Amino acid sequence: MTVGDQTIAQDVTTERRGRVFLIGLNRPKKLNAFSVRMHNLLAEAYTTYEEDPDAWCAVLFAHGDNFTSGLDLAEVGPAVAGGADLFPPGNVDPLDLFDPLRKKPVIGAVQGYCYTVGVELLLACDIGIAARDTRFAQMEVKRGIMPFGGATSRLPRRAGWGNAMRWMLTGGVFDAEEALRLGLIQEIVEPGQQLARALALAEEIAAQAPLAVQATRAAAREAMEKDIAAEAESFVQRARGLMTTEDAMEGAMSFVERREARFKGK
Repeated sequence: MTVGDQTIAQDVTTERRGRVFLIGLNRPKKLNAFSVRMHNLLAEAYTTYEEDPDAWCAVLFAHGDNFTSGLDLAEVGPAVAGGADLFPPGNVDPLDLFDPLRKKPVIGAVQGYCYTVGVELLLACDIGIAARDTRFAQMEVKRGIMPFGGATSRLPRRAGWGNAMRWMLTGGVFDAEEALRLGLIQEIVEPGQQLARALALAEEIAAQAPLAVQATRAAAREAMEKDIAAEAESFVQRARGLMTTEDAMEGAMSFVERREARFKGK
């Protein structure tokens, strides 16, 4: 459904306010957990933003109390294990890993739970703003799998090896102050203010020369991440292999049954 410059879908919303394009995760009753449909719609939203000549900066945010509780493993896990693409080919990759890559900046605004793919989407953003109540986790190891949306490449670069391993190998939950220390976010605001602050920054960016903004981002990305594209193919294949293990099946069952997993190492 489209209302003016606003498009409302079941799982993702889009809206353009002047030069700023808003992309909203919209599955709040499921804690914005990512289904296959939500992955598809998010890629479509990023593609719409990238192809809109009048949209110069975007804000990724979430409706409801949480950014995302992560992947809906009961649905997404089997799909990825079976060889499905995380995002539809031909659309812009929201994780900024595979072609076509976006050229325009995105600011992330997060609150509540920001788990697994939420952290990876934030790592793919250019600037991150978090409400003080945000809780972060890269907890794939607790489900017998591994991050496969860019965290294994980006978090060590962003936070340093030891800091990244501290959280990725334990799957532990950390707060906004720790996320700021790690460089995952750039600013903490009071709960409820994260979207307004992200919008203000987006408007400031959108007031600059768009070609200069895009060229600056491209040069910086090339300097920082030129090997990530090659690494992405490797960690996706590793992740698919893990998803066929008994431990991954146990991890998925523990997720569905809301209990601690009992791993066997096979």
